[in-house]
Amino acid sequence: MTVIFGIFLLSLLVITAVAIVRAQNLFVAVMLMGIASLLIAANFFLLDAADVALTEAAVGAGISTVLFLSALALTDDQERAPTSRRMLSFGVTLVATLVVIYATFDKPRFGDPNAPVQTHVAPWYLEKTPEYIDIPNVVTAVLGSYRAYDTLGEVFVVFTAGIGVLFLLGSGRVRRTRPEETAHNVGLRHHLIPRVVGRLLIPFILLFGLYVQFHGEYGPGGGFQAGAIIAASIILYALLEGERHALEVLPQKLLLGMMAGGAILYTGVGLAGMALGGNFLDYSVLASNPVSGQQMGIILIEAGVGITVTGTLLAIFHAFAARDV
Repeated sequence: MTVIFGIFLLSLLVITAVAIVRAQNLFVAVMLMGIASLLIAANFFLLDAADVALTEAAVGAGISTVLFLSALALTDDQERAPTSRRMLSFGVTLVATLVVIYATFDKPRFGDPNAPVQTHVAPWYLEKTPEYIDIPNVVTAVLGSYRAYDTLGEVFVVFTAGIGVLFLLGSGRVRRTRPEETAHNVGLRHHLIPRVVGRLLIPFILLFGLYVQFHGEYGPGGGFQAGAIIAASIILYALLEGERHALEVLPQKLLLGMMAGGAILYTGVGLAGMALGGNFLDYSVLASNPVSGQQMGIILIEAGVGITVTGTLLAIFHAFAARDV
């Protein structure tokens, strides 16, 4: 039954992808891209990759859709007329598709215990995580402890990308309230159903984001997913009540501080390990019990990840919203 449902989702994904390519209206294309992200997230759940599915649903279907719509407000509604190089583009796409299909013939069978990924370091992770870290979610142990250097790099990539986008969009300018922006026509305040439903959903989205943040050691989740979910709830509030009200909750300066503060917290945990006689990002020395120190370190660095992701996504959203159309 799972295989049949997976084939059904993949078929819908192919149909959606074709519809995106053929869509002339850019708004329709953005909406279809959001649907495609939801289908991909559902496929990840079927593959037991719940952590990746949460990220795809929050970022791909949620925040990315809002940012695409914000960018669409600065462009035309319709796609440009096709150029004379249309056949060249089609040829490149066809060749790339054939290469990808050919590469899949060499992939191991799904769930094969003898696949290369299952026969090298993965068994060691599964065997030693209960002993060294004592948390049930091995994915969190790998990302937060065994691969802490890589995850720190990813946090600085998010921070650097956010800074770059803010420079491009000119985030230093604060949009003045226009005369026509009264309390009744800012955001979606004049739409009763979205406002009522949104107000009901925002507290639960925030609560779920905090759950994902602090439950990542025991189930799917972590700082990246939680940061995206929490940012999505604030963006929803901005869409419902207006950007000015959202900035009253989390001002622009605070968002910039969160962008840097989360990365600094992550780095500070690593430096604390060195100050206590261990290696950089070695959490075992943070407590008298090495296992407790590992758990404490993972909680702290995941908090840093969540803070940076939340601040970066919200700062980018406000940078888009501050631009005059």
